[in-house]
Amino acid sequence: MFKSEALISLIHSMSRSEKKAFKLLISNQERKPYYVQLFELVQKDVNNTSDSIKAEFSSLNPNVSYDTTITYLYKVLLDVMLQLQKEQDSFYSHFDKIMKARILYEKSLFDESLDLLRKVIIEAGKSENHFALLIASRQELEYLLALNFPNIEEKSLLNKQFKINQVIRVIQKMNQQSSLYELLKHRVTHKGNVRSEHQKSELNDLVTSEMSLVASSSVENFEIKKLHQLFQANYLISVGDYKSALHSFYELNDLLERNRHLWSNPPIYYLMTLEGVLDTLRSLRNYDGMTHFISQMKKLKTKSPNFNATVTCLVFLYELFPQLDTGKFKAAEDLMRSYNENLLKKTHLLSLSRTAELSLYTALIYLGLKEFKKAKKNLNAIVFVGKKYSSLPLYRTIRLTNLIILFELKEFDLIKYETRSIKRTINTEDKGYKIELKIIKFVNKPNLPLTSKKREELWSKISKDFEQIRHDPFEHQTLKLFDFSAWIESKVRRIPLSQCINESVQIKHIL
Repeated sequence: MFKSEALISLIHSMSRSEKKAFKLLISNQERKPYYVQLFELVQKDVNNTSDSIKAEFSSLNPNVSYDTTITYLYKVLLDVMLQLQKEQDSFYSHFDKIMKARILYEKSLFDESLDLLRKVIIEAGKSENHFALLIASRQELEYLLALNFPNIEEKSLLNKQFKINQVIRVIQKMNQQSSLYELLKHRVTHKGNVRSEHQKSELNDLVTSEMSLVASSSVENFEIKKLHQLFQANYLISVGDYKSALHSFYELNDLLERNRHLWSNPPIYYLMTLEGVLDTLRSLRNYDGMTHFISQMKKLKTKSPNFNATVTCLVFLYELFPQLDTGKFKAAEDLMRSYNENLLKKTHLLSLSRTAELSLYTALIYLGLKEFKKAKKNLNAIVFVGKKYSSLPLYRTIRLTNLIILFELKEFDLIKYETRSIKRTINTEDKGYKIELKIIKFVNKPNLPLTSKKREELWSKISKDFEQIRHDPFEHQTLKLFDFSAWIESKVRRIPLSQCINESVQIKHIL
């Protein structure tokens, strides 16, 4: 049985064309079906919960099974969406034609079936849909075999078999390349970015395998080149080599721009590339260089509300970072307000990771403005639903930010509870940044010296540790999200956080 939450998410993610197609499907029905009533109840308010929708539907239709209606509506909506995708996306279209060719063959329309398969083979080859190409090519040979190879010479048969073997080699290479990229992303996701030379050496097996794979095969196509550049860029980011990563992302961006006809719909990989470039430029504090790629991102408009919301979220974040990274919190707040309608009221369309990211950075804006209760409220939805978000790499940073906010609110009992929980996570996962441990230690010793002289002496003593942390490429993984060391400096020296961040930025520019 499908959960009502899945149905609600599906309905809210529908594009205008999908909703229009659904309404056309039911327009000829004299009496409004129960599943249409349910659709309208879900659609009318994005804030309605599954419980409230169930209660309202059951009160309107006391003798109708809510669960059965959910299942049927879910099926109808998927059928509508699939039909539209077949008309708009060649990937879906190829497999649709393969199934139609099978039906034609079973109805003894052999010529029509083979003609349709040959059409798929040509189209799939042009669009580099190797999986559809393999299935259509094999299906063609199976049908020809069953028909005793009508008008097919041995040379032609051998040529068809040779082309199939070529496709299999390409798919094998793609699978090997994908496997290495997936392993890299899995390790970085679950173990975090590299924090030491030892952890860096743990990735060497993947790097060696990837280099061997590239060197050992002459098979080249768009997908393989794309995966190679993604692997290289993500590895270099994970070890803190941002300049080399930026070069890889530039090459990937050029590859994608030259092959627009091969983009997926929506262009997820192109968005990932733009995000990678922007993230690397941010790490290098090259904010001027971000302008062009932000404008490229703004041009990405599709029929998918979820994809468009993700694009809007990323545009907002990368317009925000230059303000946040330099301590311009008021400008950051003004920017946030300008995105209230287009983004902040549409967070239900975002993935968990994007929702968490948005919550973190809006909380940091309020932290800089000393609106600590608002900052806490922004993080509560993430922290209090920990199981839902706990697997995200950003979750530890969110909990760290929450500790800082609790410190500002003087909620020291909660700080002790959270500290124990975070330490257990660090010990269990055997990973932790130095800056994390510094903040945990700091918030648990709230009694700072009273005089300015004593405070300056304290800062002079601990600032050397922070200077080493700032020059550690592995610590940069956390500090690039937000300069947490500047917050400690602001508390010790009793100066505004914005001033500390700005001074830190100026020092980095000089160095």
